[in-house]
Amino acid sequence: MELTICHLYPDLLNVYGDVGNVLILKHRAALRGIDVNIVNCSLGEDIDKENVDIIFFGGGQDYEQSIVSNDLDEIKRDSFTSYIEDGKVVLAICGGYQLLGKYYTAPNGEKINGLGILDIYTEGGDNRFIGNTEIFNKEFGETYVGFENHSGRTYINNHTPLGKCIHGYGNNGEDGNEGCIYKNTFGSYFHGSFLSKNPEFADRLLTLALKKKYGDDVKLEPLNDDFELKAKSSIIERLK
Repeated sequence: MELTICHLYPDLLNVYGDVGNVLILKHRAALRGIDVNIVNCSLGEDIDKENVDIIFFGGGQDYEQSIVSNDLDEIKRDSFTSYIEDGKVVLAICGGYQLLGKYYTAPNGEKINGLGILDIYTEGGDNRFIGNTEIFNKEFGETYVGFENHSGRTYINNHTPLGKCIHGYGNNGEDGNEGCIYKNTFGSYFHGSFLSKNPEFADRLLTLALKKKYGDDVKLEPLNDDFELKAKSSIIERLK
């Protein structure tokens, strides 16, 4: 089996080491004998939606987000929308998460338009939400941890959150939600990188992508995640 991961705008949206999410997916797939091809897609390039199995969309500064916003609208809107609506896998972190929504209003008042695929919007705040965060996803029965650092306040309307905050601010510091789920698209403010701290979620993405490509009978072999889960437990203990 093999998978292709598309990393969107790695030259522009590359803060907080979020490229680690791509590397974790490749590593955990390789441990199971699954080949992974990583392709970069930046300005002026359309998404090869038929041949991509997972899209990673990271975060960046407001200036870079503005540049990316224009390119998304002019070049990638149709392919990205079709890809998501077809139920293929996306992980969007911070700025990438915001740009899947209707708009992001920066602290300086600039309105950066998103794709509007998700019925969400983000307003800039006067202060930043910074720190380790813990959430619980009731449907999956899983706890996730990550590091948030954002001034945007995201409101997800009727979408399902990735989880409910146990510690930390989450999307907006008001409603207790963190992240957003739509079909097989997952948005979050979790840096860290997210998947290195939450191996079970990395495997969830791999499983979804493999089932989409090869059918529902696909199952991942379990890995020994003792060290990863001990590190995660240590983070949770420090938050108490």
